[in-house]
Amino acid sequence: MTRSSRTVAVIGAGPAGLTAAERLARGGLRVVVHERMPSVARKFLMAGRGGLNLTHSEPPEPFLNRYDAAARTRIEGWLDAFSPADLVAWVEGLGQPTFVGSSGRVFPKAMKASPLLRAWLARLEGLGVEVRTRSRWTGWRDEALVFDTPEGERTERPDAVILALGGASWAKLGSDAAWVPALEAAGAETAAFRPANVGFDVAWSPMFRDRFAGTPLKGIALTHDGRTVRGEAMIAAYGVEGGGIYALSAALREAVEHDGSTVLTLDLRPDLSLEALTQRLSKPRGKDSVSNWLRKAARLDAAAVALLREAGPLPATPAELAARIKGLALILTGAQGLARAISSAGGVMLDAVNERLMLKARPGVFLAGEMLDWEAPTGGYLLQASFASGVVAAEGARAWLDAR
Repeated sequence: MTRSSRTVAVIGAGPAGLTAAERLARGGLRVVVHERMPSVARKFLMAGRGGLNLTHSEPPEPFLNRYDAAARTRIEGWLDAFSPADLVAWVEGLGQPTFVGSSGRVFPKAMKASPLLRAWLARLEGLGVEVRTRSRWTGWRDEALVFDTPEGERTERPDAVILALGGASWAKLGSDAAWVPALEAAGAETAAFRPANVGFDVAWSPMFRDRFAGTPLKGIALTHDGRTVRGEAMIAAYGVEGGGIYALSAALREAVEHDGSTVLTLDLRPDLSLEALTQRLSKPRGKDSVSNWLRKAARLDAAAVALLREAGPLPATPAELAARIKGLALILTGAQGLARAISSAGGVMLDAVNERLMLKARPGVFLAGEMLDWEAPTGGYLLQASFASGVVAAEGARAWLDAR
């Protein structure tokens, strides 16, 4: 491959930045990646500890509807540029086989990020990508990029720049949003960062909290404001968290911020109709304790039974008890903060960049990943859009350079 004399600086070595770097290098450009931390992709590696959910196998329309409505049109273009099928093919091209789990989520068979990252970095090295760690971008001076490094301050004047600096969650892994003043000074309008994919506060009784914190609620349905998702939740000392909660967290957060609290409804037995459950609960209890009877008749575990009691004394009639099991109301009184959030909403507003993700106020500067104002639940949607935005930014930068 003939290497161009033109250089692109990629700032931020997470999935979006490294994806952009690979695309640019494959296009023949010289690429230098700057990462403020001592090593790359720390948040990516942390995500891999839970199995590294890369993407999801569901059809395009429901997949797209997982993203916040305000950003959906933009993200549709990103997914056209780099689809879930493209991501799977890319991962397998790095020698990492994938599989689709029972929930439709896609994972590498290794079930962790480190083998994939090692193969990826080897590929980038083979493409001539230079990675500089401990190189923190602090802004512009006289049109030059300024970096704080162990050797002191450095300035560079690349031909184009891709910023993939992350959002405001997991600051200890590198996403600290320290870049906001520099982008605002450059003319980019930003939205305040807020927690996404985060847990919510519930005023548990001390006895319930002490006994059941850390216990999962599996195979439940969760409903808020007319929207229902199937999944699971985790009882936490402060309230509730987990995949089912995260799928609704944007709407839950908005409601709590607006009203001070909101009601989340749990169906503890979504596979049974109200009538079928009522019929089961109409059978004589015999000598069983209430807890043992509910375990047998309704297939509820100890945490679920205790959760029913948190709502008050158990109803006396089978119909009323079935109704509580099928519609248990939890009052959420607050959201956990950015320090506990998996991701963040907010950042550079999408109107501040064009369709190719170039910053309108600063031609030649492209943005990718979570530093842009979009959000999505866990389940593969976050990573998919981050990878895809890196592709769009890289192609945009290359097209911009070609047109000069």
